[in-house]
Amino acid sequence: MKKYQELLVSIRQVIRAIDLYSKKLSKETGLTSPQLLVLQAISQQDGVMVKEIAEQINLSSATITSILDRLEIRELVIRERSTTDKRRVGISLTDKGFDIIKDSPTPLQEHFIARFESMQEWEQSQMLATMQRIVSMMDAEDLDASPLLEVGQIQKTAPIENN
Repeated sequence: MKKYQELLVSIRQVIRAIDLYSKKLSKETGLTSPQLLVLQAISQQDGVMVKEIAEQINLSSATITSILDRLEIRELVIRERSTTDKRRVGISLTDKGFDIIKDSPTPLQEHFIARFESMQEWEQSQMLATMQRIVSMMDAEDLDASPLLEVGQIQKTAPIENN
């Protein structure tokens, strides 16, 4: 097998791993990876604000709001307006929300991050440079992407709202 074929197989294996994990998560919990990350962020700080969640998991506030709308419909979170400052809306998990994350698998990127961080600094730099080169070779530099290993709709410049 030629080297470029081996590389394309490896890229496809990564895509498949992400796809399979996303399907497993959806089947087991009915959640997407971003939804699970939002629930986990809320569980760490009751009454957390949208902006704080967005900063913690590196998604836009608009995307977090969209995710929260879906989670609120499923009665996994509640939004509560502050009694002292009406502009502040804190988000908390419901009992149903706590139950669903208690039994949820670890997000795929957490497993990846743990392994990546155990690598030597030079290995991390080399891997990053290689992946950035692959992105360039695939003319994908302008695609908007968050640091979540999730299969979903790809859009240019606009945030992914289908989370």
